[in-house]
Amino acid sequence: MITVHDSGSFKKTEAFLKRIDRKRRSRIVDSVLERYGIMGVDALSNATPIDTSETAKSWKYKITNEPHETTIEWYNTNVVDGRPIAVLIQYGHATGTGGYVQGRDYINPAIQPIFDKIMDDIWKQVTR
Repeated sequence: MITVHDSGSFKKTEAFLKRIDRKRRSRIVDSVLERYGIMGVDALSNATPIDTSETAKSWKYKITNEPHETTIEWYNTNVVDGRPIAVLIQYGHATGTGGYVQGRDYINPAIQPIFDKIMDDIWKQVTR
């Protein structure tokens, strides 16, 4: 008869394996999000109504990695007198003479296909 007895713990081994798995997932997600970050900037830039083109050229993205989540954020750096111009175009704004400029929903239609592609691509990567 063979008897196996162990003592101690596998905590360090288990932690190492979890860390490796987390790093692998993070690399997959980061590579997907980097690609789609650029695609989102292009889509938003192309969809932005052009007056001076400053707002269209001011789209950026940022990827943030936290222990339990990774996020991608698109933002626009064109701010005049403390007012984000992309938001004013999207939602409308009052004028200095008492008028109102109607907003144009250009952000949602531009970015929704990117969201859909991100979800599809990440799902394919994770379920391999």
